[in-house]
Amino acid sequence: MQVVLWIVGIAIVITLVSIRQINQYQRGVKFVLGKYKKILEPGWRLVWPIFQSMQKVDIRVKAVDVPDQDAITKDNVSVNVNAVLYYKVTYADKAILEVEHFYYAVSQLAQTTMRDVVGEVSLDELLTKRDNVSDRIQQIVDVATDPWGIKVVSVDLKHIELPQEMKRTIAKQAEAEREKRAVIIKAEGEVIAADNMAKAANTLSGADGALHLRTLQSINDLSSDQSNTVILAMPLEILRAFEGMKKK
Repeated sequence: MQVVLWIVGIAIVITLVSIRQINQYQRGVKFVLGKYKKILEPGWRLVWPIFQSMQKVDIRVKAVDVPDQDAITKDNVSVNVNAVLYYKVTYADKAILEVEHFYYAVSQLAQTTMRDVVGEVSLDELLTKRDNVSDRIQQIVDVATDPWGIKVVSVDLKHIELPQEMKRTIAKQAEAEREKRAVIIKAEGEVIAADNMAKAANTLSGADGALHLRTLQSINDLSSDQSNTVILAMPLEILRAFEGMKKK
């Protein structure tokens, strides 16, 4: 009787030790005597020691921080670029069987691909078409990691560091553009002001006494401040009146 109890107890212990829990966001890759057997779904699964083994694979989307990479653009400008890559495991068996340490492999592949893609574009394209460069990196890495059972979701360039000389050049160019725009706006304003002044002059010259009334209005505005010194100009209408009197 005791022997039976011992056997039952040992069987229970072995069973408890053999239970493996696979979470909802995981898949288990099961091996029997070192050979791949099947994919284990989430839940409690029995993996008998010695004869069987299992590796868990996280199938959630992961972020890989691609470290700073020194690269040279198509127009021979040295830049320092970093990015973040998002991927997920779609086939857990391939991720274990086809590549060693797939996380490290994806990171290394992303670094080399980013340098190659940056070398295919000019600095202007890299700065103004960042999304296109990111999409190009994503496509290349996705194709390369497909045999590993990995899907690259997206790639985002985080920062592009330019040499100090290039920064100063770009800053001068931006300042020149702002000055150019300011000159154009000022010139356009002067043209509008000249048109308005011409219209006003035509209006005043076309009405008798209008210029005299405008002069009196200006004198009235100036007289409100006692510190102003007013030099009175004789309106042309008065001079013309004197000329008419002399002719008579």
